[in-house]
Amino acid sequence: MTQSTSRGDDADWWRESVVYQIYVPSFADADGDGMGDLKGVTDRLGHVAELGADAVWLTPFYRSPWADGGYDVSDYRDVDPRHGTLDDFRELLVRAHALGLKVIVDIVPNHCSSEHPWFAEALASPPGSPARDRFVFMDGRGPDGGEPPSDWQSKFGGGVWTRVPDGQWYMHIFAAEQPDLNWENPEVVAEFESILRFWLDLGVDGFRIDVAHGMRKDLAPPLRDTNGSDSAPLNAPPEGHDHPFWDRDEVHDIHRAWRKILDEYAPPRIAVAEAGVSQARLPLYTRPDELHQAFNFPYLRCPWDAGAYREVIDSSLEGARSVGSLPTWVLSNHDVVRHLSRHALPAGTDTTAWLMSDGREPAADEEAGRRRARAAALLTLALPGTAYLYQGEELGLPEVADLPREALRDPMWERTGNARKGRDGCRVPLPWERSGPSCGFGPGGSWLPQPGGWGEYSVEAQSGRPDSFLELYRTALKTRRSFTGDESFAWLPAREGELAFRKGALECRVNLSGAPLPLPPSAAEPLLASGPCDWRTLPPDTAVWLDAQPR
Repeated sequence: MTQSTSRGDDADWWRESVVYQIYVPSFADADGDGMGDLKGVTDRLGHVAELGADAVWLTPFYRSPWADGGYDVSDYRDVDPRHGTLDDFRELLVRAHALGLKVIVDIVPNHCSSEHPWFAEALASPPGSPARDRFVFMDGRGPDGGEPPSDWQSKFGGGVWTRVPDGQWYMHIFAAEQPDLNWENPEVVAEFESILRFWLDLGVDGFRIDVAHGMRKDLAPPLRDTNGSDSAPLNAPPEGHDHPFWDRDEVHDIHRAWRKILDEYAPPRIAVAEAGVSQARLPLYTRPDELHQAFNFPYLRCPWDAGAYREVIDSSLEGARSVGSLPTWVLSNHDVVRHLSRHALPAGTDTTAWLMSDGREPAADEEAGRRRARAAALLTLALPGTAYLYQGEELGLPEVADLPREALRDPMWERTGNARKGRDGCRVPLPWERSGPSCGFGPGGSWLPQPGGWGEYSVEAQSGRPDSFLELYRTALKTRRSFTGDESFAWLPAREGELAFRKGALECRVNLSGAPLPLPPSAAEPLLASGPCDWRTLPPDTAVWLDAQPR
């Protein structure tokens, strides 16, 4: 078995780590075709290490026809040519580990691509065949089977059922090009255990499990209609627990089996669940014999409100500690409007409608968004547990809300009849330099258009500038490292609209009230502020760190 050589080879390195999410198509392009690739990632890993992260999470780079940005996998053991080769991945691992970075890769077990050899075989085989049993094929309703087997709705718009020429229907929670696998089939179970071992033996340090709450379904006839309760936004919890295909109790059998595989390696490897479930159900995914972490979507969705943050922080800590784990904290990812722009909008804004207006209605308060994003970074990085950073948040990137309709690539755009623009606005390729054909993303253009002035957000433009987002993140991650190891947490007395707590010796105060608040007299040593601060008064939308035990 492959031995990892990256920083912190103890089994618990993940408990208080910082993981940097790399959306591979949009991080860096080495060959100039406009699409991010593994060589580009390798060339730019120094930025992540200098930032102070402990690990990178790579979104899918496997062979894929790209109906959903690589989340429709046609070969789980190979690299898509648009992203490079397996040798490129091996070089990336070597470089990352030399820099002290762990490498977490995406695994997509709920569905595969409609161009996967298994699905081609299923379409060429008759109903009831072993090839079809790897997927969820069913007869339709009505006298001629012409109606879908149920009213279940896809996350990308429309129903989950598509009919094939012989009259049967197959299930796809997402796009029609992403048929759901049948996790009651032992062949599917064995195949994914083999896939995990393939990447573990290459040297990866863990997995992010896509749709970790969706693999098992209740397919007992007759299927139960849901009356639209499954059409909530991505990563939103289903209504109620007993849903026919979300958050089934049976899914935990899969995660227990995978945990045994992860624990075979030295040091043990980790897994994080993408589970859009309720706060009460989330700890079930991180029990001691299951996965190590689960993404904290309630925190991501939290409005800019002190009471709301306090409630979600308390429930996150309580739930995680009930199973001996720690929460994750995440502000943005490749599926949601970037948090700088979310926090620039009035409370309760429908971001789907806002995107459809090209970011004009309602108008965003961009200055407030910047202040709040900087304060949210210090809040997030002060909490006990693991912080997941999405590429570009350290640059203060906003959502690109006005992408031209003809440039959109997200399958949501077509599947919703052009009613939802989808997720492309948070996936615009990164700016590395002030100028050039793609602001340093690559020697050519970029697969999604970069807006004018994008280069002023670049690493080049912000490096060495004390008031920049980049330098705030670099300083915060460096400072944070000296406070890891003490997972204790306690709220401090606070005024209305203020958050105040200690995590070990690190004291954090955040003013969400909209008015200046006097800082209480304290023997703590000032460390870092998210914006201008005289250390006597805490301005609105500002966070400060203090050392309660000056070194």
